[in-house]
Amino acid sequence: MSRLTRPSLRALLAVALACLWALPARADFYVVVHTSNPQRNLTQKEAVDLFMGRSRAFSNGDFALIFDLPRDNPRRAAFYEALTGMSVAQVNSYWSRLMFSGQSVPPQALPDETAVANLLRRNPSALGWLSKEPSDAGLRTVLVIKEPAK
Repeated sequence: MSRLTRPSLRALLAVALACLWALPARADFYVVVHTSNPQRNLTQKEAVDLFMGRSRAFSNGDFALIFDLPRDNPRRAAFYEALTGMSVAQVNSYWSRLMFSGQSVPPQALPDETAVANLLRRNPSALGWLSKEPSDAGLRTVLVIKEPAK
């Protein structure tokens, strides 16, 4: 078996890195609550119902305060596509219809994920999502949503 020379090893590493960069960027989304919230996990359907205004309570009946990012945030678009399979335009249209008819209001938008995490740490009834797994001991993940490959 021949040994790789330095130039061929560098070439091999360069090809490997190029292949990694060519892969589509994917991320998971973490639906998160305060650690004292009795909700231990959510199904995808329960999360859809909560984030799309079909339900305002956790499965145990406790009221849920739902928080989100602003409508123009690109991570929000990716989150809703992964959660519901709908484009951000479809989600925004859905909410426009519900608000116009007076049936429901969308989750309250916070400026960024740091604000979402800070609020979740302070409110046991709050539910939100993050694009990075929370490392804070005050937060617990109740559902991981895989972003589909493009």
